[in-house]
Amino acid sequence: MRALTWQGKEDVRVEDVPDPKITAPTDAVIKVTSTAICGSDLHVYSPLGAFVDPGYVLGHEPMGIVEEVGPEVTHVRPGDRVVIPFNVSCGSCWMCTRGLQSQCETTQVREQSTGASLLGFGKLYGDVPGGQAEYLRVPQAHYGAIPVPNDDEPDERYLYLSDVLPTAWQAVEYANIPDGGSVVVLGLGPIGQMSARVARHRGAGRVIAVDLVPERLAMARRHGIDTIDLRDVDDLPDAVRDLTGGRGPDSVIDAVGMEAHGSLGSGVAKAVQAGANLLPDALARPMIKNVGVDRLGALHLAISTVRRGGTLSLAGIYGGVVDPLPMLELFDKQVNLRMGQANVRRWTDDLMPLVSDPADPLDVLGLRTHRGSLEDGPGAYEAFQQKEDGAVKIVLDPTIPATGAFQSSAADTKAVPAADRA
Repeated sequence: MRALTWQGKEDVRVEDVPDPKITAPTDAVIKVTSTAICGSDLHVYSPLGAFVDPGYVLGHEPMGIVEEVGPEVTHVRPGDRVVIPFNVSCGSCWMCTRGLQSQCETTQVREQSTGASLLGFGKLYGDVPGGQAEYLRVPQAHYGAIPVPNDDEPDERYLYLSDVLPTAWQAVEYANIPDGGSVVVLGLGPIGQMSARVARHRGAGRVIAVDLVPERLAMARRHGIDTIDLRDVDDLPDAVRDLTGGRGPDSVIDAVGMEAHGSLGSGVAKAVQAGANLLPDALARPMIKNVGVDRLGALHLAISTVRRGGTLSLAGIYGGVVDPLPMLELFDKQVNLRMGQANVRRWTDDLMPLVSDPADPLDVLGLRTHRGSLEDGPGAYEAFQQKEDGAVKIVLDPTIPATGAFQSSAADTKAVPAADRA
């Protein structure tokens, strides 16, 4: 089969790789019909490359049609349409039964001291091959594979249940926004866009979104979100206080994280990442795990912006282990802090009625900005990293021929007939 593979730092290529097979009774194999590129994929693309071997299949936001199931997978069968969470979780361990599927004790990667295995995140999270491919083996499919209607709705109606929507929903849940309260969302990539929409849907009185990319700010404004262009303000916390009665927002959602590419990073963090990328993997891995630091511009802005006694919700991924934090400010302001990988299956039942609603209250069909074939993946990664051509959400379709260049398709939501997906 064809798959998008990592070959080196910022070097991805579509190659022929072996077809996946059932290897455990809880496995399934699906034919992938859509697979999205996520901001987290950029971490594997560049700073976390030490945990990836050449030829590794990328991607963690897939959906498609079931081809084959193991004997313990009984809730779906060949021909069913499914979306696949990026967490690999069993559903029955102590952690899963408490809604902490991202900490699943069955798939925890103990040799790396990390949580549940994740699709497409390399050795750091279990080395499970990702979903940017024609076919995907789904481990723990007896719990993880989520059936969706096999109708003529576009894949994007359900695709974001794999990551974007549960991550945004959890970000808002963790933000603990009071009814009618205020929240600032830092970063307007896919997670930030959906976090702002979910916050409004769930009753926030004022949602303020911050970014410095014009197309991302414009997308948020189209959904009734107040925006601040970071390039236009000298002091973001002061600007936000002016909009929130002088006190600051009740909550701040950091949807930026470790900033695989951006302008908020520190020189120290960039130097550590660059130095690690020059080392052999055997040396780079302990360097990243033991002395790694993140670019913390967004987090420091979040801490400075939230009101005293307010809540910070970290939805963006951080990977440093010796990050310097302004503990005096956090303690003095009595800030509440919640974070973590999304527990995807915990939230999908809440989200299914929203994505199935013909009114599309979260405008899931309007999130995608670009669509291309799997063969267009290398160019799509580069454009997404560089924030070119207004790229906010890129979806790859392994079932169509190469287009030569991925295409802007914000208005294109044409469905693939169900009969043509099999």
